[in-house]
Amino acid sequence: MLLDFEKPIAELESKLGDMKGLASDSDKEVQAAVKALEKKILDLKKETFENLTGWQRVQLSRHPDRPYTLDYIYEITTDFIELHGDRTVSDDKAMVGGLGTIDGQTFMLIGQQKGRNTKQRQLRNFGMANPEGYRKALRLMKMAEKFNKPIITFIDTPGAFPGLEAEERGQGEAIARNLKEMFGLTVPVICIVIGEGASGGALGIAIGDRVLMLENSWYSVISPENCSTILWRTWDFKEQAAELLKLTAKDMRSLNLIDGIIKEPLGGAHTDVKWMAQEIKRVILETTKELSQIDPDKRIEQRIDKFCSMGVVKE
Repeated sequence: MLLDFEKPIAELESKLGDMKGLASDSDKEVQAAVKALEKKILDLKKETFENLTGWQRVQLSRHPDRPYTLDYIYEITTDFIELHGDRTVSDDKAMVGGLGTIDGQTFMLIGQQKGRNTKQRQLRNFGMANPEGYRKALRLMKMAEKFNKPIITFIDTPGAFPGLEAEERGQGEAIARNLKEMFGLTVPVICIVIGEGASGGALGIAIGDRVLMLENSWYSVISPENCSTILWRTWDFKEQAAELLKLTAKDMRSLNLIDGIIKEPLGGAHTDVKWMAQEIKRVILETTKELSQIDPDKRIEQRIDKFCSMGVVKE
C-alpha cells in the first residue's frame, strides 16, 4: 500500500528498476545514471520522511503492514507465554500480555493488539479494549510486581471501546484504577507508543517511569478525525486538526510529555521489522538497567512528580 506522499518515491524506484533491467555491466554511462538515480531516491526519501506533517505521521502509524504488539514481542523474546483473562468477565483479545525473556531477563509484556485482516480485526476489536482488557492488564502488572519483574507496555489503540456494554461494565472505572495503581508499582515500568496512542484507551497502560514513542507514532487526547468532527462538524479538516493537536513524537518530546523517541528505519517501521524490533529491544534493556539502579520508593516518587508536573504553567 502506497501513501500519497510516497508516490513520487515509488515512481522513481519504478524507473530505477527499468534502468537496471536494461543496463549491462559494460555500459558505464547507464551504470553512472543508475547510481545517480539511486542517490536521488535516497535524498528524496530522507527529505520526505524528515519533514512529514502530523497527518502524514498518523497515516504511517496506521499502515497495514506496520508491526503490532505481538510482532515485536515474538521478535524480542525467546519464550513468550501469553496469559489470559481478567478473572472477572472474560479474556479481552484486544489486550494481550504475558511473560517473556529478553537476553536472559524476564519481563511482563503487555499491549493492545490489532488485526491484519477482517476476521482478526473483529477478534481483536480493532485494538479497542473493553474494561476486562484493562483489568487483565492490571492483573498482569500486579503479578509482575509480586515476582519483581519489570513491566513493558506497548500502546497502539484508536481508543478504548466506546460501546454501551463497555460503559455498563465500568470502562471509566477500569482505566482510572489502572492509572492509580500504575503510579504505585514498585518495579520498573517502560511504556512505548508503537502506533496510535489515543485518549484514555492509551493512557490506561501508559503510566510509567519512562514513556517513549516510535518516530512515526502519535499520542493525543483525541484522533484528528474526531477532533475535526467536533470543531468543524466534518472530517475534512483532519490535516489541520493533526497539526493543532501537536500529537507527533517530536511535539510530545518538545512539550516534555514523553521521555524519548525511538528512531524508525527510513520509510517507517514496516520497512524493516527486524531492525525496528532490535532497536526497541536495545532501548528496553538500556532503560531497564538504568531504572533498576534507582531505589523503588525513589522511582515511584519520580514517576508521580513527572506526571504531576505535566501541564503546570508558571507565570
